[in-house]
Amino acid sequence: MAAFYTDTYQPHPQPLPPRGGGLDSALTFVFQNGIKYRSEGIPPSPRGEGLGVGLITLLIFCLFIQTAQAQQEPMYTQFMFNKLAYNPASAGNAVSPVVTAIYRNQWMGLDGAPNTQILSFHQPLLNERLGIGANLNRSSIGISRTVTLDLIYAYRIPMRLGHLCIGLQPSVRNFWQNWNDSRLYSPTPAGTDVAIPTEPRNKWIVNFGGGIYYTNPDKGWFAGVAVPRIFPNNIDFSENGGVLSREVFHLNAMGGLTFELKEDALQLIPQLLLKYAKNAPFEAELNTMFAIQQKFYTGLSYRAGGDTNGAGESIGVLAGIQVTAPLFFCLSYDIGLTRLRKFNNGSVEAVVRWYINPPEGTGDIGTGVPGLSY
Repeated sequence: MAAFYTDTYQPHPQPLPPRGGGLDSALTFVFQNGIKYRSEGIPPSPRGEGLGVGLITLLIFCLFIQTAQAQQEPMYTQFMFNKLAYNPASAGNAVSPVVTAIYRNQWMGLDGAPNTQILSFHQPLLNERLGIGANLNRSSIGISRTVTLDLIYAYRIPMRLGHLCIGLQPSVRNFWQNWNDSRLYSPTPAGTDVAIPTEPRNKWIVNFGGGIYYTNPDKGWFAGVAVPRIFPNNIDFSENGGVLSREVFHLNAMGGLTFELKEDALQLIPQLLLKYAKNAPFEAELNTMFAIQQKFYTGLSYRAGGDTNGAGESIGVLAGIQVTAPLFFCLSYDIGLTRLRKFNNGSVEAVVRWYINPPEGTGDIGTGVPGLSY
C-alpha cells in the first residue's frame, strides 16, 4: 500500500479512513493525513509539495478493495434536465424526440478528481404509448474509467389523472484501469510487487434495471422510483479467486411540481432526487428553479450526504436559456460544504438539450418549460 503514496518515507502507522463517509470524506482523510505527515518534518515527495495523483490512486485502490462503500453511479446537479439517467420509465415523456448532453467537471483543481459525461436520447412512439431511449455515460476518477451503455424501453399506461409508466433498462459496462499512467509514482521498480499491476486492466459487465414513473402534466407534477442495476456483479480485478468489489444495490426516487406564480410569465419549479446505495451515505438533492417568460431559468440546488459530519455536501447555482425553439442550454456551479472544499475550486456542469421537430408553440411539456419532460 505504501507504494501508492507520493511520500517515500512513512515512519508512522497509517490510520484507517472512516467507513461509510462517502468519497469526499475519504479524499479529505487522505489529504489531511498527507499534510499532517509533512508537518512533522517528513521529506516532501520527489515531485514537490503537491500531493499529486499518488494519494488519489491510493484512495481509488482502497475503494476497489472495499465492497462499494461509495456511490457507483455518477451524479449530476442538473438531474432535472435528464431524468432518463436516473429512471428508465421516464423515456418518451416528451412531445418530440430529445437529445441531452451533460458534461460535469467535479472538484476542479484536484488532480484525478471525477469527470463525467453523458449523452441521452429518448422519444415517444405509438401515440405516446411507448417510449424508447438510450444513455451513453463515461466517468473517470484517478486511473479508473467506466463506460456504460443503457438501452431503455418504457410502456405508458393512461390513467384518469395522468400516465403510469413502467421502464426496463438492460445495460453493459466496461471498467478500465490504466496502471501505465505516467503520473503514478512508486519508490520500488515496477513489477517487484506482484500485488501492484503493471499493465492496464479492463472488465465487461452486463446488468439489468427498471423503474416506475407517474406523471400528471395537466397538474404539473411527477414522481418515480428506479433501480438502475439489479444484479450484484463481481467488478473485482483480482485473479486470486476472491471477490472484494461488487456492483451494489442503488435506489433512485424523484419528484417535482410546477407552481404558476404568473401565467406564462413566472413559474416556480421545485424538484427532489433521493439516492440510496448499500453501505454508502444516503443522498438527497433539492433543486428550486424559476422559469421566466418560459425562456430564462435560474435556481439553487442543495445536496445532502457525503460528509456525514457536515452541513451537507454542496450548494449550487444554475442559469439556463431557451436559445431557440429546439435548443436549450444551462450551466451550473457547485460550491462544496465538506472539508474537501479546501482542496478544490468547486464543480462545474453544462447541459445542452436539442428537441427534434417539436410541435410549434408547445415546448417540451406543453407549457414551454424544457426541464420538466413529464
